[in-house]
Parts: sequence; C-alpha cells; structure tokens
Amino acid sequence: MPVKVFISHKKEDAEQAAAISAHLVSRGLQVYLDVIDTKLGMSGPDLADYIRSRLHQCTQLLAVISAQTQASWWVPWEIGVATEKERFLASFVSGGATVPEYLLKWPYLRTRANLDAYAQESKRAELLVEERIQKGYRPTARATGFRAFHTSLKAALRQP
Repeated sequence: MPVKVFISHKKEDAEQAAAISAHLVSRGLQVYLDVIDTKLGMSGPDLADYIRSRLHQCTQLLAVISAQTQASWWVPWEIGVATEKERFLASFVSGGATVPEYLLKWPYLRTRANLDAYAQESKRAELLVEERIQKGYRPTARATGFRAFHTSLKAALRQP
C-alpha cells in the first residue's frame, strides 16, 4: 500500500493543513485532506463512519496541533481511531502551541525540514512493511513498520 497520509486538523487550521498537504505531495506522498472532500456534509454517526472509512484507506495520520485544537472533538477522536488501526502517527505543531502530553509518545514536527524527515521515514517504513509481507510476516508487518517509523523519525528529529 503506498503511503497515504490522513491530515487531521481543526477547521480553523485548514490553511496550515493545506500547506502541509502540498509539501508532502511535493515529496511523493499521497494525502487525504477533508477540505477537498465534497462528502463531508454529513453529521453524527454517518460522518464518524465516513471518517473511519477514509482513515482505513490511509496508512498514516498527521495531526495539526494549534491553539485551536484544544476546542476540537474530532482531532482527538481521529487520533484514537488511527491508533486503533495501527496507523503511523505524528503531529505537526503550529505556532506556539504545545504538544499535549498524550501525543509526546509519537514524533512531532514543527518545520518544513521536519516534514521532509517525516516523508523520508514514511517511505522507509512502508518499504519495511512491504518487505515483511513478501517474506510471509503479514500478521506482524504493520506493527513492525509502526514501531520502526516512530523510532526512526524520533531519532531523526532528536526527540526522546
């Protein structure tokens, strides 16, 4: 499965999310960004089911974290769904926002150079997953890639 990043963000951060999306696409990654999705007129359980189906089609979730994110119900929910599905996780911290404690477990980005490292490690981890599947380790391939991605990206970003 090629790398496809679900960009989770609060509506007020749509411009930042679009810039991140464009940068990742320029680095060879596919992106799902809801601002270009015409089916998001749904609400309640229908919207939740739709978002789950879109996350299922993605290999990763990148959450845009800003001062506005604290008022979001959807961003934490999407992070929870992605965790449940063993999607590679990271956050892009915008402005002067701080990373919520529960997200410090995963890599967090702040700059374009960090996005470049994210793209590079994403491709590397997906190759590892594909390699493990080809060698017959399908049941553990995604979990192995999940751990490798987080470990190598945190090392590249010099994060504990």
